[in-house]
This record gives sequence, C-alpha cells and structure tokens, in this order.
Amino acid sequence: MLRAYKCLSQQVFKSGNYRLIPIRDEDKYEIMKWRNEQLYHLRQQKPLSENDQEKYFSIVISPLFEQEQPAQVLFSYLENETSIGYGGLVHINWKDRYAEISFIINTALEKDFFQLHWTTYLSLIEQVAFEGLKLHKIFTYTYDLRPHLYKAVEAAGFKQEARLKEHCFFNGKYIDVVIHSKINN
Repeated sequence: MLRAYKCLSQQVFKSGNYRLIPIRDEDKYEIMKWRNEQLYHLRQQKPLSENDQEKYFSIVISPLFEQEQPAQVLFSYLENETSIGYGGLVHINWKDRYAEISFIINTALEKDFFQLHWTTYLSLIEQVAFEGLKLHKIFTYTYDLRPHLYKAVEAAGFKQEARLKEHCFFNGKYIDVVIHSKINN
C-alpha cells in the first residue's frame, strides 16, 4: 500500500516512464546499498548496516507521513515499476519556504545515465516543491567532486548561487561546496 504524506494532496509525480512515489519500505536495502557505494559524495560518515537502516525507517521516516510540516519528504524514484533511485526535499524550512534537494540513483546507472536521471528527477522534485508544497526556493548543496552534476542542474534552470571555499574536509584535504538554486516564479 502506498503511504501518503499529510502535507501533500498529490502523492505521485510522473514524467514518461519515471515516477516519484512516497518512499517505500521495500526499497530500504537497495537505498542502503547505493548509499554505501556512494559514500564519497554524501554527508554520511560510515557505511550503513541493515540495523541502522531499519532504525532510520522506523524512527525517522515513518513519522514524516503524519506531520503537517515534516523536516523532509522522501520518495522512491521508479522507472516503470522498478526502484532506480531515491531522493526528496530535506532540511525544509517552512517559515522561509525553502528546501535542499537530495537524490541518488542506482550506482550501476551513474556512468551512462547520470544526466538523464538527474534531469528527469529535478523536473519531478520541482513539481513536489513548487506545486505540491508551495515552496519559494529549492537548492542543491554539493561537494565539488562531481562537476558533471552541475551540467545537469544548470540544464534544469538552476543557477550557481555560491561556492563555499574549502568548506569541508574530505580525504585529507579541504574542498569547496557548490550551491545551485532555483526560485519558484
């Protein structure tokens, strides 16, 4: 059964064969696998265990569905009926009406389909943010490790808003953080 966010009247967002649906429990171990494989660009400190993932889904994710103003809304990203990624809006600031975009895809798709999935996902999450939640602004906060990401984000109409110089300590050196944003017009 599809869970529903109280804060959204529409739960499913579609573009061709791709959909965002409220995050499913059945995807939690795939998500854990992808997160562990892609630790290098996430703010996650160590690999997740199945126990970590179980706790996160029960303690953090489940209550989000009942909240009028949750701190995050997370979705499974599907191609037809297959989960190929997940993401959402995180660190939602309801007073100022902005949120950070979060997204990862199946690691196996990164090499050949990165641009396609990021572009598709951004068009879907924009619908969630601007039409569903009536947010004013959405943004990405990325370690300066994947310059190919900027191409996808900028193609979707996001503008580089800031570069935080040597903002994070990563693999023994300081790296920049790049912020791209889009305002709801």
